[in-house]
Amino acid sequence: MWRVVLSMAGIPGLLLLLLMLLLLLCAVGQVSPSGAHWKPTWPAYRLPVILPQSTLHLAKPDFGAEAKLEVSSSCGPQCHKGTPLPTYEEVKQYLSYETLYANGSRTETQVGIYVLGSGGSESLGKSRRKRQIYGYDSRFSIFGKDFLLNYPFSTSVKLSTGCTGTLVSEKHVLTAAHCIHDGKTYVKGTQKLRVGFLKPKVKDGRGANNSSTAVPEKMKFQWIRVKRTHVPKGWIKGNANDIGMDYDYALLELKKLHKRKFMKIGVSPPAKQLPGGRIHFSGYDNDRLGNLVYRFCDVKDETYDLLYQQCDAQPGASGSGVYVRMWKRQQQKWERKIIGIFSGHQWVDMNGSPQDFNVAVRITPLKYAQICYWIKGNYLDCREG
Repeated sequence: MWRVVLSMAGIPGLLLLLLMLLLLLCAVGQVSPSGAHWKPTWPAYRLPVILPQSTLHLAKPDFGAEAKLEVSSSCGPQCHKGTPLPTYEEVKQYLSYETLYANGSRTETQVGIYVLGSGGSESLGKSRRKRQIYGYDSRFSIFGKDFLLNYPFSTSVKLSTGCTGTLVSEKHVLTAAHCIHDGKTYVKGTQKLRVGFLKPKVKDGRGANNSSTAVPEKMKFQWIRVKRTHVPKGWIKGNANDIGMDYDYALLELKKLHKRKFMKIGVSPPAKQLPGGRIHFSGYDNDRLGNLVYRFCDVKDETYDLLYQQCDAQPGASGSGVYVRMWKRQQQKWERKIIGIFSGHQWVDMNGSPQDFNVAVRITPLKYAQICYWIKGNYLDCREG
């Protein structure tokens, strides 16, 4: 019998460290890469549970921030790796979240973090110029409705603030937090935020749609309003130079169903377990207006919360879902899942020599539990990573 014990007690830093390592590394049922018939397989994790504890109504925001299509930071892999491990209470605060509604009202929700127990139960509470094109531009513009309207490219959508998002359910879009919030307040236009879906622009010789004579022309965006947004407090309280970069993600709920195939989210495996060590994502880069741009590249480094890579990208691609394709053992099939959110650009001091990376926020077990709860509204539907 699965059940959850709710406890508000603190947790020692060492125990939290062991938990994070367990959630990240102790995947069960792995196939060894040295095996003769090895396939890159989605790992199975024992996932935590994120549950709301209390909700507070906040004053309406002023929506005064200027929209920024990227986030920059000088804190690189070693800087992030050297950051002290957060306490249990700090993690709870970072994973608490703010919800903005279409009418401008706003709430803050405090959460608790728990683990599921079998038979018994356990509680965590107890225990220079930016260069984003690297050498030859390896991006591919996707043309033609046969590609743009088919999976996986059809899961990429455009935000009215200028960023990209990815469909992760029948009515939810995953994107970067900085696309709607600058860390202090919401950006202009967020109260009337819209999500754009590419569709064929059809013309008829008689000035009306007719299936027998219609001829596809250019693509256009069909827009759907956003009902509400969720942003983690780790982003709102932080900034791009410290812990905030780790929480640069947000979830948007649409006012109506989009009726397209979406991509599931998944826990980010260690980089060495990614197929070919590569990641993929598509976005609406602002130097190719109106085009969906696809790219893939190798992961260069990683921390618990971030992936560092040199995928060619320009502002506008921020918020794109970073995905990989791996073997799903239970269903005996290949499946793509989003394992991160493309955030932006960083200059990094590598032994006194500046080097730049593009950065993606990893979906860790804790973030998976949080985002999945935002989507499903029921932790029992979020037990499989």
